[in-house]
Amino acid sequence: MATMSEEKAAMARARLKKHFDVPSSEHQDRWVDLWNAGDFLPWDRQLPSPALNDLLDQRKDLIGGCFVFDEARTGTKRRKRALVPGCGAGYDVLLLASHGYDAYGLEVSEKAVQRCLEEQKANGHKYPVKDEAAGAGSCTFLKGDYFDDTWSKKTTAEGTFEFIYDYTFFCALDVSMRPAWALRASRLLSKQPEGLLICLEYPLGKDPKTGGPPFGLTSQTYVEHLKHPGEDIPYNEAGDVEERSTSQPSSEALERIDHWQAERSHQIGQGKDSVSVWRHK
Repeated sequence: MATMSEEKAAMARARLKKHFDVPSSEHQDRWVDLWNAGDFLPWDRQLPSPALNDLLDQRKDLIGGCFVFDEARTGTKRRKRALVPGCGAGYDVLLLASHGYDAYGLEVSEKAVQRCLEEQKANGHKYPVKDEAAGAGSCTFLKGDYFDDTWSKKTTAEGTFEFIYDYTFFCALDVSMRPAWALRASRLLSKQPEGLLICLEYPLGKDPKTGGPPFGLTSQTYVEHLKHPGEDIPYNEAGDVEERSTSQPSSEALERIDHWQAERSHQIGQGKDSVSVWRHK
C-alpha cells in the first residue's frame, strides 16, 4: 500500500505531466507560469542538495579548492565561478558561495529570481563560511534562457564556469532538448583543467515511457549525450538511450572522470541517485 507521501508525490507528477502536455517549444513559458502562480512548486525541497553538500565537504581531492589561477588574463588567482542552471529558490547557489565560489543561479522567471533574493535575505545566515581563510564567494541570480548567450556574457567576457552543478535541470527538459543541453554544457564549461560538470543523476529507474517532467533516464543517457554534444542520439522502443560503445567522441565531448551512488540525496532520490563528474577531454 502506498504511503501518504508516495501518493502525494504521484499526484504532483501527474499534475506536472498534464501542465507540460504541450509542444516542447512552449515548456519554458509553462515554467514561468508555475513560478508566477507560486502555489505549486513540487521541486522545492527547502534545503540544498545533500549530495552537493557531501561533494563539497568530502571530495576536495576531486574538485580542488575554490580558487583558480587566472594566468591568461591577470596572472593572479581568483575565485572559481560556479553555475546552477534551474536553481529554483537558490539553495545550492548559497551553499556554493559559502564554500568560497562566486556562484551564479540561473532561472527562466523574474519571479524565481525574486524568490532567490528573498531566500538569500531571509536565510543567508544559515550558510556560514566553510573556510575562514578562503572566505565566502558572491551570489548572483540571473534571469535567462540557458540556451542563449545573453545572460552568460554578463558574467564574464568568456561566459564560462569552472563548476557547473546540474540536478533537476537536465531531467526537466523534454528528450528532444537533450542534444542542445549537452552542447551548451560543453560550451559553458571552462576548458581549463579545473572545469568540472557535476551531474546528480535523477530520476534513475523511472520508466521513460511515463513522460515527465522529470523525464526518466539512466546513467548511460548522460554518457551518450555528453560524448556527442549536439548530436541526435538514438533511443530504443522502451525510451532508453542506445549505447554506442564503438562510436568516437566528438570534438566537444566531455569525459566522465568519476561516478558513484550518492550516499545522501533528497528523499525522492535517496538510495537511487548517482553523481557523475565530467571535464573536457
